[in-house]
Amino acid sequence: MTVQESYNEWAQQYDSNENKTRDLEAIALQHILQQFNFKNVLEMGCGTGKNTAWLSSKAEHIIAADFSEEMIRKAKEKIKEKHVEFLHFNMLSDWNFTAASFDLITFSLLLEHIEDISIIIKKAATFLLPGGRLYIGELHPFKQYNGSQAKFETDKATHLVDCFIHHVSDYVQPAIDQGLVLEKCTEWFDEGSQLPRILALRFRKL
Repeated sequence: MTVQESYNEWAQQYDSNENKTRDLEAIALQHILQQFNFKNVLEMGCGTGKNTAWLSSKAEHIIAADFSEEMIRKAKEKIKEKHVEFLHFNMLSDWNFTAASFDLITFSLLLEHIEDISIIIKKAATFLLPGGRLYIGELHPFKQYNGSQAKFETDKATHLVDCFIHHVSDYVQPAIDQGLVLEKCTEWFDEGSQLPRILALRFRKL
């Protein structure tokens, strides 16, 4: 099952299943971006809209993109605001869906499915306005080292979604190479755990 097929199937239960990674990443995103308001936002990997609703309260316009048709369909059922535009899009393809630039681009629980994330960060940097910000929220590399990865269960089986292990430097150095400055780096823990679950990063384009 491809990553896209996995998320199409997962969409049916994504919002209802217990998912500590999903829930903690949403908290991390809000915490790291709460002090800002934005004019034009690109949300990559919007899924079923777990972050879209909150981002819509902070932005004048949002393009919420995902490569899973079923995830997008679920998001559209929940979020009806006119300034939110949903887009079925694979970010590995050419970013020719808009001529606009953005003052915020977000990646949430998405880059673990991309082998070479430097390509994606380069694209994002190109579409950021000067002074614009890039947010990355991912399963912490320490959790990956310990064997954790995206997965979901059905009546028939536990489905592991294809992932690649990335180190902290794999996120930070490509951003620096594109002229972005690391403004904030936070790690988020489950209660009582000594192993961080979420890595959240905020960069600014010079």
